[in-house]
Amino acid sequence: MRSVLVVCIGNICRSPMGEALIAAALPHFDVRSAGVGALVGQPADPLARSLMAERGLDIDAHRAQQLTSRMCQESDLILVMDEEQRLHISQRHPFARGKLFRLGEVAGVDIPDPYRLGRQAFDQALQLIDAGATAWVERIKRLS
Repeated sequence: MRSVLVVCIGNICRSPMGEALIAAALPHFDVRSAGVGALVGQPADPLARSLMAERGLDIDAHRAQQLTSRMCQESDLILVMDEEQRLHISQRHPFARGKLFRLGEVAGVDIPDPYRLGRQAFDQALQLIDAGATAWVERIKRLS
């Protein structure tokens, strides 16, 4: 396993934060993010950038991109934020089903979208993203 794709809806809040956390923990991996309804070309949300900066991670260069079939094919693991996104991707890209999981799979949780809901919603989402990223990174390291 060498590549991880983190997916949310707009690719400006949750997935860029998940991408940054996983990439920092797995520096030799190709870690990317995308959205099923991406706000293509937009930077990460200011609150997402601020929260990542507080952790010493710079996502200022991030630009949202739309999930493509090619991205799904090239990724060894695809992590989504909720069950709805998992079903959406598995229907559009059936070949990805065996490598498609929720970021919060280990804890059995979906990660709610904090978009336009303020700092508290972002803090709560980041807690879940961090826990999910940590669990997946540990699992990946055991398999590598």
